[in-house]
Amino acid sequence: MFEAVEELVAEHADLEKKLADPSVHADQANARKLNKRYAELTPIVATYRSWKQTGDDIETARELAADDPDFAAEVKDLEKQREEFTEKLRLLLVPRDPSDDKDVILEIKAGAGGDESALFAGDLLRMYLRYAERVGWKTEIIDATESELGGYKDVQVAVKARGQTEPGQGVWARLKYEGGVHRVQRVPATESQGRIHTSAAGVLVTPEAEEVDVEINPNDLRIDVYRSSGPGGQSVNTTDSAVRITHIPTGVVASCQNEKSQLQNKEQALRILRSRLLAAAQEEAEREAADARRSQVRTVDRSEKIRTYNFPENRISDHRVGFKAYNLDQVLDGELAAVIQACVDADSAAKLAAA
Repeated sequence: MFEAVEELVAEHADLEKKLADPSVHADQANARKLNKRYAELTPIVATYRSWKQTGDDIETARELAADDPDFAAEVKDLEKQREEFTEKLRLLLVPRDPSDDKDVILEIKAGAGGDESALFAGDLLRMYLRYAERVGWKTEIIDATESELGGYKDVQVAVKARGQTEPGQGVWARLKYEGGVHRVQRVPATESQGRIHTSAAGVLVTPEAEEVDVEINPNDLRIDVYRSSGPGGQSVNTTDSAVRITHIPTGVVASCQNEKSQLQNKEQALRILRSRLLAAAQEEAEREAADARRSQVRTVDRSEKIRTYNFPENRISDHRVGFKAYNLDQVLDGELAAVIQACVDADSAAKLAAA
């Protein structure tokens, strides 16, 4: 059934030999690449060996059961284990997103609904910050534009893992399903009649690109500086420290005004620009891919309205995968794992069906 895995076993053994060679570690970049691939293959190889061993044990138990009926029960137990290893191996062999181990830049924008939408954007930011805290990730607010009544018109936050992550547990692997339109239904703080309003905020999640991921020609950039705007504070509204960078070939724009100096704002804007260019390149590659590949990601299409947060019913609904739960207060406090896992499971099921 899993004959092709033998090639991965051979690759795993070859990587093990290379990593045992001290000379390989002289090139740190190459060593990290080999270590990453080795870590990806290790659970597949271990599960495959257990799957094969269980098959051998079943054959032995069946032979013994022919002479001693007491071994018949052991055969059933081993067959159950075999089924479990089969399913686990199938899941491990699902095609992986090459960006799964990357950190991300998450952007939340207030949408329809005015001040209420900005307040909801603030709620979403707190939800993601609390979730990151729960799973042990680091967060850094890169740029933010606050609204007059609180909340955010626009906020960008970098989310980073601490050290090496298990396959499928990286920041992009979990948060990539959050991109899209998030809708909220509740009585706004500004509503005097107690009527329920519907507003929305947009979430954009992009894998954070390293300089080696995206090559940017400085001649392709137009850099504009302008005076910061916002609630005020040191250097805000007083100096031309805000920076807007336009990538001329693609028209992609990134800006930052949060830092005190023009140089710091430029570095942060470049960081955002690299991630947006990487995301654009990946989306273009997906558009050019075969129908089979596109069908694998259809359940988590980021362009669709993805989720509703209903406060009167304390309900959260994910429209892509049919997930529904009545613990909205806990989800907004960072208990997002079950919601994300529902998306992960749906994506894996679609990929398995395509395979």
